[in-house]
Amino acid sequence: MRRCFVFSAGDFDGLRERPRSGDFLIAADAGYLLCRKLGLSPDLLIGDFDSMSAPSALPDAPHVERVPVMKDDTDTMLALKAGLSRGCREFHIYGGAGGARPDHAIANMQGLYYLRRREARGFLYDRNFVWTVIENESLEIPRTVPDALLSVFAFGGAASGATVRGALYGLEGGEISPDFPLGVSNHIAADKAAVSVERGALLVGWELPPL
Repeated sequence: MRRCFVFSAGDFDGLRERPRSGDFLIAADAGYLLCRKLGLSPDLLIGDFDSMSAPSALPDAPHVERVPVMKDDTDTMLALKAGLSRGCREFHIYGGAGGARPDHAIANMQGLYYLRRREARGFLYDRNFVWTVIENESLEIPRTVPDALLSVFAFGGAASGATVRGALYGLEGGEISPDFPLGVSNHIAADKAAVSVERGALLVGWELPPL
């Protein structure tokens, strides 16, 4: 499964894993500055360049794609679509959560759902936290810190047949609705937790070890 690393212009608290040979690296607009900071050379730089000056030529970004400011897609969404078009099915998104633009954080969570509907999976990293979306499936989550936080939200409508095991507050075949935060601030109570849903989509987030 080809992996794609997307670097956006939001808050960044550390790289969980450095890209390896064969991974596709995309800088979304000023996410290029984050790549420079990390010593990474993106395969693609894409954006409307409203958060940094448009480069004329960059030796460490061989392909630069400038898009109009007036558009439906965010720069990060364009990066996700570009990764999909190149056969990537696992996405790691940095600089896409938190910061001064909470609207973009929500948009990027929707991007996780966009990926899942296209048989790909995305991971959106925040400060010592990561988010992903599951749909009609299950996910195992290892406990990597004591009393690790675990949150589960319905995404795109009510989720039925939802089960949460290995957590402080369990659930067996229940329903999680988008109008009540039933799954917020749970804790992983075993070596690993398991979250599953029979019908619908869940936004799942859990705590990671501090960097």
